[in-house]
Amino acid sequence: MKTYSAKPLEIERKWYLIDAQDATLGRLAVEAANILRGKNKPQYTPNVDTGDFVIVINADKVTVSGKKETDKLYRSHSGYPGGFKEISFKALMEKAPEKAIEKAVKGMLPHNTLGDAQFQKLKVYAGANHPHAAQKPIVYELKGDK
Repeated sequence: MKTYSAKPLEIERKWYLIDAQDATLGRLAVEAANILRGKNKPQYTPNVDTGDFVIVINADKVTVSGKKETDKLYRSHSGYPGGFKEISFKALMEKAPEKAIEKAVKGMLPHNTLGDAQFQKLKVYAGANHPHAAQKPIVYELKGDK
C-alpha cells in the first residue's frame, strides 16, 4: 500500500463564496485558510497547492470580540529610521476593510512560496458585489458562527 500524493496537474479547483456579514474575523480566517490550503479535500497534500479559490464579500461587516476593535493594532516598519507605523483595527476597517481579512488569512498560511501561491487565490471585497459571477462560486456556510 502506498501513500497518495497529489500532482499539481490533477487538481480540480472550485470557487467558494463566503459572506463575512456578522462573522467573527478569526473564525472566518480559519475556514478561508483551510479552503485555500485544500485541507477540506481528501487528496490534501501539504507540499502541493491543492486548495480552491475563495471570494469573501461584505468584508466591511466583519466583527471581533471583546475590546479588540480599539485595542488590536496592526504594526509595520519600512526599515528606515522613523518608519514605524501602527493602525488600530477600527481605523483599518474604515480605511481598507479588505486588508483586515487578508492579514488574518495570510498569517494562517505557510510563510513560503507555497503560501504565497495559495494567498493569491483569495479575493476580498468590502461590499456585496464581486466580479467573479462567471466562475459560478459555491456559497460556503461558516460553521458555528452567527
